[in-house]
Amino acid sequence: MIKLKSMKNSKFLPGLLSLILMILLNACGEKQSNKQPNIILIMADDMGYSDLGCYGSEIQTPNLDALAIEGLRFTHFYNAARCCPSRASLLTGVYPHQAGMGAMIRRNVKDDPRPGSYQGYLSYNTVTIAEVLKEAGYYCSMSGKWHVGEEHPNWPMDRGFDNYYGLISGASNYFDITRTKSEGVHRLFAKGNEEYRPPKEGFYITDAITQHAIQTLEKTKNEKKPVFMYVAYTAPHWPLHALPEDIVKYKERYNVGWDKLRNERYARMQKMGLIDSSMDLSPRDPKIPSWEDAENKELMALKMAVYAAQIDRLDQGIGKIIQKLKENGKYENTLIMFLSDNGGCAETGVYGTNFWKNDIEPGTVDAYQSYGRGWANVSNTPFRYYKQWVHEGGISTPFIVNWPKVIKEKGGILTDQGFITDIMATILDVSGATYPQSYKGNNIIPLQGISLAPVLKGKKREGHNYLFWEHMGNMAVMKENWKLVSQRKEGDGEWALYNLENDRAELFDLSQEKPEIAKELLTAYKDWAIKMQLNKEVKDEFILE
Repeated sequence: MIKLKSMKNSKFLPGLLSLILMILLNACGEKQSNKQPNIILIMADDMGYSDLGCYGSEIQTPNLDALAIEGLRFTHFYNAARCCPSRASLLTGVYPHQAGMGAMIRRNVKDDPRPGSYQGYLSYNTVTIAEVLKEAGYYCSMSGKWHVGEEHPNWPMDRGFDNYYGLISGASNYFDITRTKSEGVHRLFAKGNEEYRPPKEGFYITDAITQHAIQTLEKTKNEKKPVFMYVAYTAPHWPLHALPEDIVKYKERYNVGWDKLRNERYARMQKMGLIDSSMDLSPRDPKIPSWEDAENKELMALKMAVYAAQIDRLDQGIGKIIQKLKENGKYENTLIMFLSDNGGCAETGVYGTNFWKNDIEPGTVDAYQSYGRGWANVSNTPFRYYKQWVHEGGISTPFIVNWPKVIKEKGGILTDQGFITDIMATILDVSGATYPQSYKGNNIIPLQGISLAPVLKGKKREGHNYLFWEHMGNMAVMKENWKLVSQRKEGDGEWALYNLENDRAELFDLSQEKPEIAKELLTAYKDWAIKMQLNKEVKDEFILE
């Protein structure tokens, strides 16, 4: 120990004090540099690969575009093909089947639990990001759509979150939750751990999700704890509900039709470097007529305008969240990740035939419609197929990562292959949290994801040997650039082999030319299927939203 008192007349004292001060400042700086980041995970619902401006769209998404320009965009990031499976993998870092969500949610599971790969709620042999981060000192909040368990003890605050506001169920009326029913049951909305009915006046679900997220940031701005916030928007999932001031921006934009729009997006994506200039644009889906031959053009253009408005409002909300982070001085050390749960949605046919009422203007509270297969084909440019399929159109997601303090290659476009399980692994890595072997007396399934943290720092990482998918009998396995895929939805279930390096649109089946590769991938898939306890016949008993 240095005894300063005995040196009070020393000519060296000022220099010594300066040295001590420098050491202390450096120590503080080192401590600050190792501080756990805040983490914000944002998920869109049913948004296609090319629906953001920074991924080639004409839709105005300046806030997400800014996150991409200041951060990183991934071109080969994959989800699990449908809302419930993707959310289960996102939250737990394991395959959907391991998390009990190989298909969709089920109701009345207390009376008919059926545990296993398709049980319809999160397995207790998994841990959520919130459960793990709480152990590492984080405050964990969620705002938005849950959709991985409709009964207690399977709600967000039962699974680690400190607070929650949002939709426990799936798709809903954006203006009035009580107007949406499925199997005669009203949609479940919750505040905290209790059911809550939002006010009908002045309510719009996208804005409500944003507002709760901002309130959480305000509430925690002076907390010493780091914050993990999961913001799960319902936009742009059907029904087509948007605010008039957003719709008007796009009122005339889509009169050009889906054929011209696909070509415009394809050209922009090539110019941006998101896809190789030699990559073919998949042909228009044969079930979709040319725009010239399409019926009800004016109505169809309006539907796409409403869809665009839904994404526009989502982006506005993300901008408000970013602004609050900056006001609180938290933006620089906040890791923000954005993705979609699956590709664009072709449900309800070519023209987006509504579920209940077909003679009401899209966008309004009484309408309940989707935008249809024609526009979903645009959303998934340049790929084939849609949500539920495991072709690229169903499983390829825009993935944006922003972390100002860490990411140096601003605006980078990464071709590194990533999977939705990797998000949990990445969060564990950057937070210093430990993935448990057991939790609350349950053995925990080993983590399946691989951290992306090295990639964010400009380094290489060891990727997955194989990636696998199964949803409602649609199946795929991928190894590097080779993908073997089979579809039962509108297909015969035959396997096809594609080389994604030069055919990511999956146009040329090479299974006959490369039988040895097809055999290797099929063998790996069968081994995985046994491990996951797959049942490809599972379908109609689930809530299919």
